[in-house]
Amino acid sequence: MIKQILSKLPRKTSKTDSDESCRGDSSCRSDLPRAGKSSRSHGGNDGAKSNAAKRNSSAAVFPTSTVSLIEPLVPFKDVASSEKMNLFVSKLSLCCVAFDFTDPGKNIVEKDVKRKTLVELVDFVSSFGSARFSEPAILAMCRMCAINLFRVFPPNYRANNRGGGGENDDDEPSFDPAWPHLQLVYELLLKFITSSCLDAKAAKKYFDHSFISKLLELFDSEDPRERDCLKTIMHRVYGKFMVHRPYIRKSFNHVFHRFVFETEKHNGIAELLEIFGSVVSGFALPLKEEHKIFLWRILIPLHKPRSMGAYFQQLSYCVTQFIEKEPKLASIVIRGLLKYWPITHSQKEVMFLGELEEILETINMVEFQRVMVPLFWRIGCCISSLHFQVSERALYLWNNDHIVNLIAHNRQVILPIIIPALERNSRSHWNPAVLNLTHNVRKMFMEMDENLFLSCRSQFKEEEAMLNTESEKRKEAWKQLEHAASLKRTIGNTAVLVSPVL
Repeated sequence: MIKQILSKLPRKTSKTDSDESCRGDSSCRSDLPRAGKSSRSHGGNDGAKSNAAKRNSSAAVFPTSTVSLIEPLVPFKDVASSEKMNLFVSKLSLCCVAFDFTDPGKNIVEKDVKRKTLVELVDFVSSFGSARFSEPAILAMCRMCAINLFRVFPPNYRANNRGGGGENDDDEPSFDPAWPHLQLVYELLLKFITSSCLDAKAAKKYFDHSFISKLLELFDSEDPRERDCLKTIMHRVYGKFMVHRPYIRKSFNHVFHRFVFETEKHNGIAELLEIFGSVVSGFALPLKEEHKIFLWRILIPLHKPRSMGAYFQQLSYCVTQFIEKEPKLASIVIRGLLKYWPITHSQKEVMFLGELEEILETINMVEFQRVMVPLFWRIGCCISSLHFQVSERALYLWNNDHIVNLIAHNRQVILPIIIPALERNSRSHWNPAVLNLTHNVRKMFMEMDENLFLSCRSQFKEEEAMLNTESEKRKEAWKQLEHAASLKRTIGNTAVLVSPVL
């Protein structure tokens, strides 16, 4: 009996239920533009009716607990200082409506209302006083950014994905039609994060791991303007929230690892590496084992993809930062480069040689001696390359005084490796510029140590004569076999050697 009586009593709707029902009902959002439009159409004669209509329209969109009966279209200058934070939350909630920007003629008035509100919010955050942003304001900011920014890119974004560059570097970048509004949201988020009024301890539970992961996913956008904004914001997040730094570095690892070993398709590798370059420059010494593992397992394998040209500058900067922090890593990096050396990709070979020169400029003698044999064996192969740019770039290494000094101190080991490549070039290379550079390097070696140079050259000639003799012996042996096979009678299906028809 008591239960039946209680069931007939009117049930009070909770604030949480009101909030959830408003966010879940699509009609709540569709009423927003009409509220904004009607609030501007009323004149001054019926001001009381206008204010009542505005209050009712905004209450239909936002829960009362959020807006505190403040009309979101009211300017900040028209409310008391004590109410500005509530108005800030209301305006953020007003901007939680997403529009379709693929059709420029759709929702023109509503889009303009949202744009003006975003501009007003940016100005408010920029000029905010010494007070702290409240937790409801932080929550409202994160919610507004999530609704406007976090999205899955349509299939056509990845249909012609350039993988961060490579085959289609000359293609025009794709621009998001919603960028005028996205730019304002990014600007507002950046102003909010960098504001001294944002308490990192209070905000860290809202700018959490999930929020950071969603931001990282946006780096795959094809719009370079968006990636540039994300780069700045992610760098500020890393600086502001120290508690999230290990997670951000780990998330970077996952993105890079998946790019290298799974997809080789991502548009934001250059921007992520640029962020990480500034992070590396701030590492304390001695370097942690975690950072050294990142260098060996992530940065060095990033030299593998064919699209390396799109992020080579940022990658090279990160690597050189590690070596400047700890010079002992130079030999490890050089071994990694030799492991992933692009034998069949000439443009990548030129880039690798450029990075090698940067590393050799800072390497010490001990680390150099550890890798000089395999290193100059590879450089010798590059000198002999038929691609003139590769050969030319390898010979340009001798224009660097520090590298020449390293070679001079270890000439007993290096000259016997390099002289054969120089001799072959001087005899048969087709490019005049390469021939000129080759003669200059030969002259430099002769001035450095004439006796050693002549000894290496005579040894090369002896080895070449020996190889020619062995080649002639092989040819003569094959001729004898062919002659012997031609004298034998063919029986059944027995295979025999036949002399080639000239």
